[in-house]
Amino acid sequence: MDLSAHGLVNLGAVHAQLAPAHWIEMALARKEGVLAASGVFVAVTTPYTGRAAKDKYIVRRPGNETQLAFGSVNQPMDPVNFERLWSRAQTHYQKRETFVFDGWACADPTYRIGVRVISENAWHAMFAQCLLRRPSPGEPIAPELVILHAPSLKLDPARDQTRSDIAVILDMEGHRVLIAGTAYAGEIKKSVFTYLNYWMPTRNVFPMHCSATVGSAGDTALLFGLSGTGKTTLSADPERKLIGDDEHGWSAQGVFNFEGGCYAKCIKLSQSGEPQIWNAIRFGSILENVVLDEQTRVPNFDDATLTENTRAAYPLDLIDNIEPTSVGGHPANLLFLACDAFGILPPLSKLTPAQAQYHFLSGYTAKIGGTEAGVKEPTATFSSCFGAPFLPRPAVEYAKLLEQRIAAHGAPVWLVNTGWTGGPYGVGRRFPLDLTRRLVRAALSGELSAATFAPDPVFGFSVPTACPGVPTQLLQPCGAWTDGAAYDRQARQLVELFQKNFKTYEGQASADVKAAGPR
Repeated sequence: MDLSAHGLVNLGAVHAQLAPAHWIEMALARKEGVLAASGVFVAVTTPYTGRAAKDKYIVRRPGNETQLAFGSVNQPMDPVNFERLWSRAQTHYQKRETFVFDGWACADPTYRIGVRVISENAWHAMFAQCLLRRPSPGEPIAPELVILHAPSLKLDPARDQTRSDIAVILDMEGHRVLIAGTAYAGEIKKSVFTYLNYWMPTRNVFPMHCSATVGSAGDTALLFGLSGTGKTTLSADPERKLIGDDEHGWSAQGVFNFEGGCYAKCIKLSQSGEPQIWNAIRFGSILENVVLDEQTRVPNFDDATLTENTRAAYPLDLIDNIEPTSVGGHPANLLFLACDAFGILPPLSKLTPAQAQYHFLSGYTAKIGGTEAGVKEPTATFSSCFGAPFLPRPAVEYAKLLEQRIAAHGAPVWLVNTGWTGGPYGVGRRFPLDLTRRLVRAALSGELSAATFAPDPVFGFSVPTACPGVPTQLLQPCGAWTDGAAYDRQARQLVELFQKNFKTYEGQASADVKAAGPR
């Protein structure tokens, strides 16, 4: 493969478009990782085992200031400095063995784009093969986006004008990405997503950080949620086919997956809890930063020695219950998932269009913070549009696209609390997964269309007063608490957090959206 068009010359051997067995053989020979007992390839990316959120840059070019939301998430980089760093990466590759995968992003042929990933590691090329959509044998791809991946290229902050020795730099107008200094494979995946989040709105496509499923009647459902809210778990439903677990576009024709694979968290993974993911982790997939037993090479998914952010990457065809086209119709239902560790949100509620806008911009969940005197306290997390780190444009632009789609197609929006009930973390309990699944299925099947709803006293949501198979006392959070005064105090605290966060959008949101917040 000739890579001179990208300024890559005087390279060592170039390997491209290989089968997984070839990638694995090369990666093992180069000591990039090891094989687990099941035949899955395992790589370790320490010291960087997660996204370098503070080291992400977007090249500032004339005219794009009005299109891009520059700031702490999308830090601007001078184009002259970017070209200097790109040149350094080109020099870095000289005489170096090189691995290339060309694939597609976007399942709908109308919108698909060619992506070329160039790496110095065989396993990263295989990762790209897992996550992108694979071309047919002999199918030519003219890459629109080129990702130059140089994990062993360490930067000098004083010389290179970066925060640290690593950087992820997106040149939107130049259709290039440079990843330097970090081997964490998620940077490749999320660079493609960020690029699509910039360009897809110009083609009247709403890019979304969500999973998608389709029922036997052809009804599509979208599940939005931050990490830990149950997005992947709830989309793995034996009664529905999986379109995709993470990134999708909503066009004038319907919904389509951006990806050809999954990149699932696997900390505390179990065969009984998430059988689809468990069964997909075999030859042809990749484990990242998972600890193996030294003698048996069996993965220990409960071991967080390297990181809590252990990952499995695998192509969609390693999952049994998938929609083979990765395409669905216009959504019949949208679900916003939140793991509320404060125990205030109802387990299921129906939102008005204005409330949907408010909570889409808020993107709330809660995580368990540090321990003090043996007590763990929940910490509120807000990420606009359930994916703020990957939004190059202002969040209100994506919220407007959501508003237009809901108005055009009339899809109901549901809020699902997969977190605590009867009290906050440490007092109450996690809402049982089987009951959450029951509520979700009732919402998606239309079973609740004739149900009676009552307003939530704090957020104003419409909460079903009954659902077959779910204890009635669990549907309204205040009724599940034994201490009413403690509930009031906790509710006031959560309301204040929501109101403080939403001040960012008060000057841009309409009056009805601002009024849709908690009371």
